Amino acid sequence: MSVRVIARLDIKGPDLVKGIHLEGLRVLGRPERFARHYYEEGADELIYMDVVASLYGRNSLFDLVSRTASEVFVPLTVGGGLRTLEDIRTMLRAGADKVAINTAAIGRPEFIREAAQAFGSSTIVVSIEAIQRGEGAWEAYTDNGRERTGVDAVAWAREAVALGAGEILLTSIDREGTGRGFDLELTRTVADAVDVPVIASGGAGRAEDVLEVVLAGHADAVALASIVHYDAIDRLADAAEAVTGNTEYLRSRRTFSVVTPASIAEVKSGLLARAVDCRPVARA
Repeated sequence: MSVRVIARLDIKGPDLVKGIHLEGLRVLGRPERFARHYYEEGADELIYMDVVASLYGRNSLFDLVSRTASEVFVPLTVGGGLRTLEDIRTMLRAGADKVAINTAAIGRPEFIREAAQAFGSSTIVVSIEAIQRGEGAWEAYTDNGRERTGVDAVAWAREAVALGAGEILLTSIDREGTGRGFDLELTRTVADAVDVPVIASGGAGRAEDVLEVVLAGHADAVALASIVHYDAIDRLADAAEAVTGNTEYLRSRRTFSVVTPASIAEVKSGLLARAVDCRPVARA
């Protein structure tokens, strides 16, 4: 199976945002413009995550998903605040191909089985946000990394798959937004424990980190944010509608000095150069 390179876009209200450890969110711009840019660059999939949905008890991405689905033709996963089968149905009607569930699934694991039976396992992604709690141990968190659960992340991944999850989106909160690279041990442990694809998320600071998590972490796919977002800000510099906030600050290298921006195409080129199977960039 080809390794998938996925752009992850965290959404707060109308804005694309990026933080560190899922906190300290910085506004980057209009998410649909970034999404179209990543599609044109050759992203295999996109993830939209409403990072305040669980806080407010609802997902507010319907209109954004509808607009994006009309002009971006790769699989789109939507997560955040999806608590019922009707919530999932609404997002699929808006144009999502898959949904990511976390808080509701941990609160009532049977929700995974019900969702998989209603919409198919390939539609249901279980999102696991993990923090290391000792040697070889990680705890699953909910509410965009705000709430402890006491649940072992690896055991939860196994249970989620047994209940019907078709994919695991695995985010290391310890590494998220830091540019220090993926948590290879966490990713490898979960990937080796389940028989469905695992998407590694959180920590990529350079293109080489992607190769490392695929080879050493056994990831089936990677979800990228900081390195592609900061690259996109430069490439979208002439698109006034794309970037908001303090644009001069965002476009400077002061934004985050340990992240080396890279495009989707550059990431894929690095994988292909090491004979890692991935879909070549074919779009102009």
